[in-house]
Amino acid sequence: MISTPQKSIASIRWLNAPTSWSWVEQANARPMEVLIDHAHCERKAAGSAVQMMFRYLCEPGLGEVLSPLAREELDHFEQVLALIKARGRYLEPLPSPGYGAELAKHIRKVEPLRMLDSFLVAGLIEARSHERMALLAEHSSDPDLRELYGGLLLSEARHFGLYWTLAESRWPREVVTQRLAELAIYESQALQGQLGAPNDVRMHSVGIQFET
Repeated sequence: MISTPQKSIASIRWLNAPTSWSWVEQANARPMEVLIDHAHCERKAAGSAVQMMFRYLCEPGLGEVLSPLAREELDHFEQVLALIKARGRYLEPLPSPGYGAELAKHIRKVEPLRMLDSFLVAGLIEARSHERMALLAEHSSDPDLRELYGGLLLSEARHFGLYWTLAESRWPREVVTQRLAELAIYESQALQGQLGAPNDVRMHSVGIQFET
């Protein structure tokens, strides 16, 4: 059985607001939609790392970090895809919740600020993924899903740490922390609102909890 709802869900340091219990219930009610969307998320995360690696081809130390990160994201994609196929489904197209596109709007266009924002937005997405996978690992009624999500947590935590390190190694900490705080507000705003229909639940669909 799913655990009794908590009054609050602990948030990790990067995030401005924690996920709501309603999202956990929605995700557990539609596990295949979340699982298929998770596969898309891993694929997109790999693509984002490769895109940055090629955009900043000559940036010292970047390829050495982003290339193995992209490979690990693809390994996660394959793990999720294998479970989807084992359940008689495949990587179906799903309407996007618009979360990533909304965050991308806040990446500044002028370099080197674009690089900083790209690192921090990618890190915020990884942080939210980590938080929500941890919730599913704890509260899903499906043992296979608990095992899958729980097995990915360490890697996901390392990924948002890598993006933080890339930023902090290139800008003063106060610059990084100030911009992260600004982007974290936009990230939480992108998750505000109510789910339109039960089948619209995604790994990054709306559902956050602000302190009162």
